[in-house]
Amino acid sequence: MTTHEKGGAARIPGPATAPDTASPDSAPDVIRVEHIGKRFGAVTALRDINLHVRRGEILGLIGDNGAGKSTLIKTLTGFHRPDEGTLYFEGRETVLRSVVHARSLGVETVFQDLAMINDLPVYLNLFLNRELTYRPLPFLKRSEMRRRAREALDSIGISIPSVDTEVGRLSGGQRQAIAVARSVYSDTTKLLLLDEPLAAMGAKEGGQILRLLSRLKERGDIAIVLIAHNYAQVVDICDRVNLLQHGEITFDRPSKETSVGELLELVHAEYRTG
Repeated sequence: MTTHEKGGAARIPGPATAPDTASPDSAPDVIRVEHIGKRFGAVTALRDINLHVRRGEILGLIGDNGAGKSTLIKTLTGFHRPDEGTLYFEGRETVLRSVVHARSLGVETVFQDLAMINDLPVYLNLFLNRELTYRPLPFLKRSEMRRRAREALDSIGISIPSVDTEVGRLSGGQRQAIAVARSVYSDTTKLLLLDEPLAAMGAKEGGQILRLLSRLKERGDIAIVLIAHNYAQVVDICDRVNLLQHGEITFDRPSKETSVGELLELVHAEYRTG
């Protein structure tokens, strides 16, 4: 077994590269897992998972609470090591040794808690843990970080009046958008995992995130996995939908070939027949 590695942590150097004009259907897989399983003692969280996401594609991952979605996402981020199965990253068999290793390959994750510091301004949150400094002196390049932060937000259409604004003063949608921007505005991001970014948001804030995802989809240079409970949004924004039930993927179909009603029927059928 070989391990695919790429040195250097993700950074924010400038605008993303030009998009690949190939459609998602013809683009190569960024990540593919085959027959992945994960157990916690006597509990089987994932069983025989087969999943793939192409460059420029948004895959919607749905399922009830406890279905295994979070475990699957944490496996794709390198937090959990699968007990069986194989993972391929950009066509190469890969063992994700840690979250840091996964990030070095280009895997970024945005969880619901966002991992931001409310008392810090937008630009410092955008560069959190990868600050620009003068060398050999450990002083921050604040002007450069402000300039790049403004460039990053403008490039994907995020409206923030000032990058000096403290994150705690922003709306939930704006904070979520900054968390997404921090993950994608990089020359190393290849796979973005979004764990319910629309949870607990109103229609206006949720719409802001959906527009951001549409722009990232049009850009076409990264693969996205979106966990969401609003099936109308999943059908609208995603290219394909996977349904996870009891640790297994039981449904994989292009979103244009399914409907909200069908997804609801599949998710809740077991409760009517149980």
